[in-house]
Amino acid sequence: MSNNVLVMGSFVADLAFRAARLPAWGETLMGDSFALGPGGKGSNQAVAAARAGANVRFMSKLGDDAFGQLARDLWSADGIDASLVGTCPIPTGAAAILIDSVRGENAIIVVPGACFTLTPNDVDEEHEAIQATGVFLTQLELPLDTVQRGLEIARAAGVVTILNPAPAPTSPLPDALIALADYFIPNETEAALLTGLTVETVEQAELAADSLIARGARNVVLTLGSRGSLLRTAGGQSTLIPSFSAGPVVETTGAGDAFCGAFAAALAEGRSAEDAARFASACAGISVTRHGTAPSMPQRAEIEALLTA
Repeated sequence: MSNNVLVMGSFVADLAFRAARLPAWGETLMGDSFALGPGGKGSNQAVAAARAGANVRFMSKLGDDAFGQLARDLWSADGIDASLVGTCPIPTGAAAILIDSVRGENAIIVVPGACFTLTPNDVDEEHEAIQATGVFLTQLELPLDTVQRGLEIARAAGVVTILNPAPAPTSPLPDALIALADYFIPNETEAALLTGLTVETVEQAELAADSLIARGARNVVLTLGSRGSLLRTAGGQSTLIPSFSAGPVVETTGAGDAFCGAFAAALAEGRSAEDAARFASACAGISVTRHGTAPSMPQRAEIEALLTA
């Protein structure tokens, strides 16, 4: 493999509000703290992959504004090639993140803004970059036809494709889109919404994964939070990957993005899917001990230290 990962996805500015509990509808609640930082699933995953050791290119669009500059500063600091990121008149997006500071849980509202103007034609114009990468990773914070076009170009070129169906889709995901994923990586909530099945046990996770494979996914990696993840192949083989604890859980917001980015980086090195999932699980285990999304992503040396501890 080339050690190259191309991530196509979103950047939004994260506006994080912490309080002892989440407010009820109609309630005004005094919070503990506020923080502004870089976010968006695509960007978070690109940062995770870069810190995990991959050579990363990012494809998206930004507004010509302060939030857009925040993105470019982040990518520059982490050595991410942002030459495929365009600028448009639409403002850069933002996410309101409400965090329960006692339980570490969160609720998020995302307004994608500029990144949602990325079109299939824009993707076609960068087809050579997609064809030249080792792993192509994308999510659902972009228009579905744009996501599908990127996956189509990658699949046709023999590039390893990863689709993280997040945020959880509100309408059925086309089988044609699922079938473009060499690795389909949902969490429990996303898997339940996509399949209509309950996903609370490992056995139920296997059934949900089989349902997604029947719809075309070549492999499913279903993340199970503190229980780790389930790797299910089209041949019916299951491997339960354990979670890794690096300390007390502070915030779970970036855990899924940490997993996906590190998984892509490991695959790009030529690791097996099982080894990549272990590497990704360790990355996620470190991220939950830190505040924020992109800022919580660990460096490669930290991941390797946890794996060998």
